[in-house]
Amino acid sequence: MLQPRNRTARNADEALLLAREIGYPLVVRPSYVLGGRAMEVVYSDADLARYIRDAVRVSERSPVLLDRFLDNAIEVDVDVVADAEGNVLVGGIMEHIEEAGVHSGDSSCSLPPYSLSPAVQAQLRTQVMQLARALKVNGLMNTQFAVQGETIYILEVNPRASRTVPFVSKASGVALAKIAARCMAGRSLVEQGTTREVVPDYYSVKEAIFPFAKFQNVDPILGPEMRSTGEVMGVGRSFGAAFARAHEAAGIKAPPVGKAFLSVRDADKERLLPVALDLLRRGYGLVASGGTAAFLSGHGVVCERINKVLEGRPHIVDLIKNGEIVFIVNTTEGKQAIADSFSIRREALQLRITYSTTIAGARALLHSLDFRGQGEVLSLQELHQELHA
Repeated sequence: MLQPRNRTARNADEALLLAREIGYPLVVRPSYVLGGRAMEVVYSDADLARYIRDAVRVSERSPVLLDRFLDNAIEVDVDVVADAEGNVLVGGIMEHIEEAGVHSGDSSCSLPPYSLSPAVQAQLRTQVMQLARALKVNGLMNTQFAVQGETIYILEVNPRASRTVPFVSKASGVALAKIAARCMAGRSLVEQGTTREVVPDYYSVKEAIFPFAKFQNVDPILGPEMRSTGEVMGVGRSFGAAFARAHEAAGIKAPPVGKAFLSVRDADKERLLPVALDLLRRGYGLVASGGTAAFLSGHGVVCERINKVLEGRPHIVDLIKNGEIVFIVNTTEGKQAIADSFSIRREALQLRITYSTTIAGARALLHSLDFRGQGEVLSLQELHQELHA
């Protein structure tokens, strides 16, 4: 099984040395944390030095973990139940909608996966079964993977219940916690008659709920540190329909036709192109910051250039305040760039303008617009009856 390159540093000098050996970007975090607390993606020696100076105290007893960040990878959660006899039940494979680097508790996810190939899904099942048996798990186990192309990297394994268990159980109609408790009490999966994975023929999407509007001066950008305080679930016969239901449940508005503002980091520009073309096809006008506008214009996409805040007025925040922007796609990297674009995201939040801080999230949102305000209402009871008929 593959892992991203990683090292453990016990002082600041060692951290910088090991970081150069692994290569940037890196996910850095203190050892033994929950909820991604104090985790950060760093892109340079300067970022890492600032992180060690300001965020953590590195020592022999409190080392810092350095992991190579897998850019543009798909993160995947897999929940399983194992018994003392080595039998393993795969509860569900959840494909995250936001790219790897966003905390699993903050990312939307789909069950079953909406883009992973059958071959990758088969490999994931094989690997989690091997892990559960090797670790002699008796009960629940959650494993997180990152998939780049057809290559699978294991990120972490937790031999315990995860926050995803209620979602998987509702989506599949399989009471994983009850089955796991019986395994721990000595009843095998065979005795319980629960050895077959249930893969729904409909989609369930989990969407996170954030408290950003209640806290002044909090940046709503997503990252490796968990920010959400709840979640909702949407179901549908297609991924787009389920995603639309989840967004409606979360109170995320469908952006009306108007001007969309696009400003993305260099690494995302190629992946922005289909999003920009989809927006134009749907009747939106495009406004972009300098670098993004130049890239889009160079590829034949008509868009208007607007200043960033630091470039002088009129700038993008002026357009937002004037009610001229209906949708925002803003991705960024590095501490300074994030700070420079903070006012864009904050103003959008205050004025309830729909925004996305990942390309994958923007792409999924646009796809779901075809299903907003329409489609059948499906109860879980009806869907579960279909699965177990």
